[in-house]
Amino acid sequence: MEQKTILVVDDEIKIILVLKAYLEKDGFKVLTARDGQEALEKAHQENPDLILLDLMLPIVSGEEVCRRLRQESTVPIIMLTAKVQPEKRVEGLGLGADDYVIKPFSPPEVLARIKAVLRRVNNDEGKLADILYFSGEKLIIDTLRHQVKYNSQTVRLTPTEYKLLSLLARNPGRIYSRELLIELIHGYDYDVFDRTIDVHIKNLRQKLALNPTKPPCIHTVYGVGYRFEGD
Repeated sequence: MEQKTILVVDDEIKIILVLKAYLEKDGFKVLTARDGQEALEKAHQENPDLILLDLMLPIVSGEEVCRRLRQESTVPIIMLTAKVQPEKRVEGLGLGADDYVIKPFSPPEVLARIKAVLRRVNNDEGKLADILYFSGEKLIIDTLRHQVKYNSQTVRLTPTEYKLLSLLARNPGRIYSRELLIELIHGYDYDVFDRTIDVHIKNLRQKLALNPTKPPCIHTVYGVGYRFEGD
């Protein structure tokens, strides 16, 4: 298996050294940065497979780093945050992060999150077709290339957003509860608050400009979850 590169961004040297040692022991190549500007430079220069991103960074904040990266890249991003309030986590996910880990954390927990997100990047299990078309090719999901086009324009989705869209689109009309979506997407015992899936759905709707009154779209089934409708 090709060695994966992880960029660890944190201003606390102890956290960087612990994560670097633990991840390298598991076979990852690890790059490090201690402020937001250095993180952006290394992300551009090294093209890592995943970024562990602390939110409270000097020079350029973690939120701004995430925002800038999402303007040009779909690299998986896991937030490292001491902000435990649900609204703060919602804010981070709304910027395009794929996952989050709350400080203090254990290295095994971080490793599990990394592996889960990386699986979502390349996991094509259960696909029903190589290319899915909806509404006269208005929405196209290429499951081999992990590409999505809407109105002939390529749409940048995070790995989590792509997995969520492809899962719903492969089973149009089926209602998925939030709990089931979390289980299917993350694939392990995931400590999450209810609004996580809601945030990813909101991001998808904004990126695809999905009109809730016209197909293709993701419908909210109040009190239950979500379903995809499209021909």
